[in-house]
Amino acid sequence: MTLLTKQEQEQVAAAISAVEQETDAEIVTVLTAQADNYAYIPLLWAGLIALVVPGIVNYFAGWLTADTLLLGQWGVFIVLSLIFRLPGINRRLIPRSVRYWRASNLARRQFLEQNLHHTAGATGMLIFVSEAERYVEILVDEGISSKIDNSAWDAIIADFTEQVKKGKTLHGFITCIEACGTHLKTQLPATHQKNELPNHLVILS
Repeated sequence: MTLLTKQEQEQVAAAISAVEQETDAEIVTVLTAQADNYAYIPLLWAGLIALVVPGIVNYFAGWLTADTLLLGQWGVFIVLSLIFRLPGINRRLIPRSVRYWRASNLARRQFLEQNLHHTAGATGMLIFVSEAERYVEILVDEGISSKIDNSAWDAIIADFTEQVKKGKTLHGFITCIEACGTHLKTQLPATHQKNELPNHLVILS
């Protein structure tokens, strides 16, 4: 799945480069289609329904034998397992808290994997987006959080999330990067030229 075209990815990289020329912060952007495949949740729902529904039918009808009941449960489980894997249905079966928890965990793993915690002056910033969960998070290292309160990112995240919901992920990235840059250039102005981390958009498959 191509989340953004090559040209769109280059626009994100250009926006990062422009901001980093005026700040000591190091910005890394990460985009993923989905934080998890959640394979276990559709199976859990299918299993629960397969256990309950045939039993209820037998309770009121009373004509199912033990073998028929067992076959009915297997049939319901198999059919629902396939149906519940459809993307449109799958998303509705997964609680929002679970989706956000998985996306948040992935964001934190990416902060470490992209070496944002090893920048000089601890000035790493991660802008993380998971499209399926419509989840946006900004994570910063100590060098930034000590000068800019985390609440400064709230409105930026809220606006970016709305852009993702509308399918305007590219516009959201550009707007977010520029808005973050406004804070970074004020509180962490560039003191020397450096580029410790890549500016290109990291896309997780």
